[in-house]
Amino acid sequence: MSKNASWGRTEAPSQASVCQRAANVPSWKPRWSVVPRSRSVASPAACAVGLCAVLVLAGGCSDAYLFSDPPTASVRKERLREIGRLPIDQFRKPDPGPGPGGSSAAGTGVPDVDSLRARFQAMEKLALTLEDCRESALTNNLDLRVARVDPTIAAQQVSEEEAAFESAFTLRGLWAETDTPTASTLVSAQAQSIQVEPGVRIPLRTGGTARVGLPLARNKNDNPFSTLPESYTSDLELSLSHPLLRGAGRRATTTALRVARYNQQASEAQTKLEVIRQLAAVDRSYWRLYRARAELDVRQRQYELAVEQLNRARRRVNAGSASEIEVVRAEAGVADQLDAIIRAENDVLAQQREIKRIINKPGLTIDTEVAIVPETLPDPVEFAFERSVLADTAVANRMEMLELELRLAADAANIAFSKNQALPLLTMDYTYRVNGLGASSQDSFRQLQQNDFEDWSVGLNAEVPIGNEAAKSRVRRSILQRLQRLGTKDARELAIRQEVLDAIDAIQAGWQRVLAARQSTILNARALQAEQRQFDVGESTSTDVLDASARLAQSQSAEVLALTDYQIAQVDLAFATGTLLGAARVAWSPEPQPEKPLSVPTPAETIPSEEREESLAQPGSVPESGAGGSLSEAPR
Repeated sequence: MSKNASWGRTEAPSQASVCQRAANVPSWKPRWSVVPRSRSVASPAACAVGLCAVLVLAGGCSDAYLFSDPPTASVRKERLREIGRLPIDQFRKPDPGPGPGGSSAAGTGVPDVDSLRARFQAMEKLALTLEDCRESALTNNLDLRVARVDPTIAAQQVSEEEAAFESAFTLRGLWAETDTPTASTLVSAQAQSIQVEPGVRIPLRTGGTARVGLPLARNKNDNPFSTLPESYTSDLELSLSHPLLRGAGRRATTTALRVARYNQQASEAQTKLEVIRQLAAVDRSYWRLYRARAELDVRQRQYELAVEQLNRARRRVNAGSASEIEVVRAEAGVADQLDAIIRAENDVLAQQREIKRIINKPGLTIDTEVAIVPETLPDPVEFAFERSVLADTAVANRMEMLELELRLAADAANIAFSKNQALPLLTMDYTYRVNGLGASSQDSFRQLQQNDFEDWSVGLNAEVPIGNEAAKSRVRRSILQRLQRLGTKDARELAIRQEVLDAIDAIQAGWQRVLAARQSTILNARALQAEQRQFDVGESTSTDVLDASARLAQSQSAEVLALTDYQIAQVDLAFATGTLLGAARVAWSPEPQPEKPLSVPTPAETIPSEEREESLAQPGSVPESGAGGSLSEAPR
């Protein structure tokens, strides 16, 4: 249901009044005959305009609008649908054949510990502290580089919403010729009109739109009774259209802008969370590498103990105080340690590649033969935490909670906007016009400056939806989304408190594990020494000595694992509280705003040239190389 109402005053200059007011205007005579008349032919200018329009449509714009679709990039169907096989056979090493004594290569190709050690000793050593790894990750980590672009993208959305209130220059042009049969000589049959209307449209933050226009026109007709067969009009028009209910007010018009700003801040909160997550990943990877290298040292020491036991058994056998079986048992113990060394070395290589990937240090790629040596050593101390204080700190500091607060603020803005959109539409339109008319453009502008003729109008437009169920549903949906997010906030708070309490328990349990593992290492070392003395006097066997050595290695591995788990538990507690462990004044900045628009490669550029179909090899279908833009690295 809609209603319109308007009232106003009109004072437009007539042709007769213009002639009376302008003393320097001569009398006019009709130029054309009206009835009867001969059929006129279209003017050359009109024919030229029509011909240009036909040429534009049939020529340059035909490819874009009428006939053909734009070229699209595609790949071969075989690459999308066929699954190839790994040609692993071509990497098979040739079989050297039976070795000495009839043994095959499988029996003689087992590596010894010296060759395994030589592999690591040949690597270049690079000592890194935990602070060095954190600094490199903040500067070079690829995941952080990706995350830092998100706030910049969100800032562009804010800029886009702010641009909604920018003024715009408008220009409207019209060229019209009429040729209408008439039944009276008082009405012109042929007329020509040229209109140009420049103006400025100004969106208002209160919801309305203001407009300033300067309509200019030139009119010619063949009416013999017309005072000015050729006249010029110059008007100054000021208009305002403003809603009174729906869409009125700054809160309604700036909702999208405020939501965009909330989203920008939420994006920065997500990026800060990613920074904390990556730094925590650096710490965890660093301590895992420390554990892997310490485990390798344990396995190598256990191998050396097995070799010492083998030499001890051989001396006793050569002295005749022990049987040959002791040497066989000692050799089996040496062979058992070789597998543990191989697995430990492989774990070191994997952890090195992981930390290389995270810190992404220049010149230290994951395929470089560089061994990272951790310089920062664990320093376990006992802590006495206040659980409730740490849990409250975590809830206050976690970026997930801040992000939810920002999302809730955006939900409140959307609810207010939905309620505003449920109101009836009531719009006020006001127009004020100063009119100018003359036999020439100078005369029309002169009369416009004198402001002799002016008119105005005020109108109201009303529209009331019958039922308005759609708007009510949008309001209910906005409210339900906020209630859902409030429930998510409560659940997230409980999860954060649980993470903090779990991390505290892990630290306290880890301290007890460290103490127990150290005590176990001391006792097992004494037990091994006792077994070795027993073997020297013939009261024990090689199996007993090797079992004691295995128990010592197991306790040493448990001690290393307890130390690293204790350090990682501290990292988990720092992450759970939204802080960093052992790092102060760590700051980050989003990617800088691009100074000029970035050129984006077309889909054809992202596909290798050999994968493109022949239909794409058209001139101009693929942009020149190097057209893609890049974002510069922000200073720390």
